[in-house]
Amino acid sequence: MIVIGADTHKASHALAAVDEGTGKVCGSREIRADDAGHLAAVRWARGLDDERVWAIEDCRSVSRRLEQALLAAGERVVRVPPQRMGASRRGEREPGKSDEIDALAVARAVVKDGVERFPVAYLNERAIEIRLLLDHRDDLVAERTRTINRLRWHLLELCPELERSLKRGAFNQARVLDRVDRRLRKPPAAARVRVARDQIAHLRSLNRQIDQLKAELAELVAAHRPKLLAEQGCGALTAAILIGHTAGNERFRSEASFGLQTGTAPIPCSSGQRTQHRLNHGGDRQLNHALHIIAVTRAQRDPATKEYLARKEAEGKTSKGALRSLKRHLARRFHKLLSEPPADQQQASDGKPIIEPRPAAIVGKLPEIPRLATREHRPTPTAKARRRSRWSASARSTSPDDDYGPFSGPLPAAVITHRRPRLPQIAAIGRHDALTLFNRGVLSRSKARHDPPTTYSTPNSGRCPASRATGESAQKPANSESPLT
Repeated sequence: MIVIGADTHKASHALAAVDEGTGKVCGSREIRADDAGHLAAVRWARGLDDERVWAIEDCRSVSRRLEQALLAAGERVVRVPPQRMGASRRGEREPGKSDEIDALAVARAVVKDGVERFPVAYLNERAIEIRLLLDHRDDLVAERTRTINRLRWHLLELCPELERSLKRGAFNQARVLDRVDRRLRKPPAAARVRVARDQIAHLRSLNRQIDQLKAELAELVAAHRPKLLAEQGCGALTAAILIGHTAGNERFRSEASFGLQTGTAPIPCSSGQRTQHRLNHGGDRQLNHALHIIAVTRAQRDPATKEYLARKEAEGKTSKGALRSLKRHLARRFHKLLSEPPADQQQASDGKPIIEPRPAAIVGKLPEIPRLATREHRPTPTAKARRRSRWSASARSTSPDDDYGPFSGPLPAAVITHRRPRLPQIAAIGRHDALTLFNRGVLSRSKARHDPPTTYSTPNSGRCPASRATGESAQKPANSESPLT
């Protein structure tokens, strides 16, 4: 089986295929980020191996169309977090940064840890809608915060006592905005007053859009996963985070994988007779944030949760350690809830759920695509590799018709078996003269290998190795003939 790593971008995608057992590179290429490029990628992968897995760097804003095309073609796709790709690239022996190197790092990250350790790509349309609306609301909230900060600086110049009386979050209320707007009508018209009133009008619009999105998300969550809202501490926005960032619980093979994705799986840091675990800073931090909100709310209001935390602290855990144990327990609980079929799934007449059909797979022979549309990349051999292949080919050759790189013609048998380095120019200048020039330092090994047989020039602009030791220059008449002619 092979693993095909993909480094995705807006205009193009870099692909690199490696063998799962050895990590050896099987091929690489670059495709365009369009339908023709996706078809070419599937056709290229089918020609490499019958059993394959696609490993795509988890940048869903640019990799979504590629995932859709691969899933429609019946391919197996896993998602690789960007930090895993970075760690794999740092472990490579080849330095540098390129799209091909990144694609190779993605593939080898999967080969190193195993395909089963990565979540499977799963396109849940309902979860995507909730995620998009949630991200849009977060952007509006961030814009509202920036606008409030600017407005407070203007109020500090215009009405310092009014700015000090406004508590945190006061501008989220319409009546507070109306009161500040009436106060700003009293000072004489000025540029600062005008800017402050425009910002108040902008805050009114932002508050209205944020409230509308929150109500819409509550309706979507209630129709999709009503059991999440029944859990204590899990509101509409928290449930939207769990649904949107999980993006289909089917892609996790177990609750342990889900716990690792949420960042609640503890990391062992034991040594000797001391056994303990430390905080996990990895995973999806938004999922971790949602579980933290639920844990803190239950720790304050739920009697059973209070008893659980007290029992953990009695076992020797700190208050933060007990809260981390609670979050791990909540990850198991919500993984079970998210594994149940959604409430808005259609029901057939016999009561069995109707699964939405997958996109039609690409069957048969794929259409031919001009070679100009795609470009295949092959690793460029280094100079050392080229020299090694040339000398090894010369050592293996025994026929008088063999070709010795840039120097054509057979070499004498005595030179091939001689202990000194092989001099390809011996066939042209003779054995005795070549060895004499080499011993005197006039004929260098690099010049003997690369210069044509009928020309000669001393290295380093007329200074031979012997003259460099004494600081003297090798004087050569301007019109003198070469010693090799």
